[in-house]
Amino acid sequence: MKTVILAALVAVAVAAQLPGEPTPIPIVRQSQVNPELGAHNFEFESANGIQVQESGSEGSLGGANRIGEYSYVQEDGTVAKVQFVADENGYQPQSDLLPVAPEFPHPIPQFVLDQIAFAEAERERLAREGKTPQ
Repeated sequence: MKTVILAALVAVAVAAQLPGEPTPIPIVRQSQVNPELGAHNFEFESANGIQVQESGSEGSLGGANRIGEYSYVQEDGTVAKVQFVADENGYQPQSDLLPVAPEFPHPIPQFVLDQIAFAEAERERLAREGKTPQ
């Protein structure tokens, strides 16, 4: 019996030292308004710098249309901010965090142009010799 009690005490002591229980982050500001069915407006801010603002209404096709933004403090101390619209056209975020595709048409590197010219010259040579490319 003493062994069971000792094992239980050891288990409790070890469990108390394990990380895993997150520290609660208090909400420092919160507001929510639902004036009519399908419409809403809310915002909140937590003590660790997370901020969320959103408003929305029922969409023309029955879904929810939303517009808003959120921000949070990154590990390096800078603030990340995302603005968004979500409606019949899907979720459309805008942020400096998101990658941007290069403009099209983008410049073609010279080595690619050289390879295209070489392939065309080979094609012409084979045609003059009466051969077909393989």
